[in-house]
Amino acid sequence: MKGKGTAASTAWLVTGAGGMLGRDVLAELTAAPGTEVTGLTRGELDITDPRAVRAAVAAHQVVVNCAAWTDVDGAEADEAAATAVNGTAVRNLAHACAGTGAVLLHISTDYVLPGDPGRPAAEDAPTGPLNAYGRGKLLGERMVAELLPRTGYTIRTAWLYGTHGRSFVATMLELARSRPTVDVVADQYGQPTSSAALARQVAVLGRTALAGRAPAGIYHGTAAGHTTWFGLAREVYRLSGLDPARLCPVGSAAFPRPAVRPAYGVLGHAGWARAGVSRQPGWRDQLAAALKTPRFAESAAAARAAALTLMAE
Repeated sequence: MKGKGTAASTAWLVTGAGGMLGRDVLAELTAAPGTEVTGLTRGELDITDPRAVRAAVAAHQVVVNCAAWTDVDGAEADEAAATAVNGTAVRNLAHACAGTGAVLLHISTDYVLPGDPGRPAAEDAPTGPLNAYGRGKLLGERMVAELLPRTGYTIRTAWLYGTHGRSFVATMLELARSRPTVDVVADQYGQPTSSAALARQVAVLGRTALAGRAPAGIYHGTAAGHTTWFGLAREVYRLSGLDPARLCPVGSAAFPRPAVRPAYGVLGHAGWARAGVSRQPGWRDQLAAALKTPRFAESAAAARAAALTLMAE
């Protein structure tokens, strides 16, 4: 859906509009009165192309950057390519927004932080990426801060899942259909976050920014509370009518990966008070709502049906 905006409306641009979060942001914005939205997929806009970015940003008051290299392990093998999208290309967007006065809402990640255990990391906590993906995303954050000190907003999120695309929640339901037991990592902590909940928060932040009530800077867009991957899997099973006893807790060493993950990716949310924007609901409430959507409800029903055969074997 595309629009340039009028005196009575606000024109938004969503990059990466074909991805999980991009599709939810697009849906959230198009449902709002007085909002005209241009959603561009990766195939429609290459954010590494400065000229294309300038043309796309023109005549929009708000840009939401959901475009990203999301293959965390793949970034270890080709850091330059990942950083070109997650870091350098963000400069193109920030520069274009600086030229037109547009607000930029840039989606980042908890992986820019080292994940020191103890207490949730504040928005101003020292950064220290543990992997190539995090280093590229940190460069993107710095581009926003440098070029848009008054109109640039970085929203860090983590453990994202939704009804579009692949996610941990979807994978757990898929495995429930084919395996009687499933090993799940129990020594990494984070905040499972619904892409729909994040999309709502991003939309509110953008409107608040346009009204001049939200200070520029970093915001943590994750669900309240925290758990482990094992804890999340147990809740997925419980809410889906599956037996959580089929899940087996294991350490991270059981699933060696090219990219090191933070052991404690838990974020604080104090920054939202500055903007007068509500924090997200708790992760359990978000998950319960997500599992009622058709995609997850149908997958859960298929898993329950398969369980009768799996447990009889």
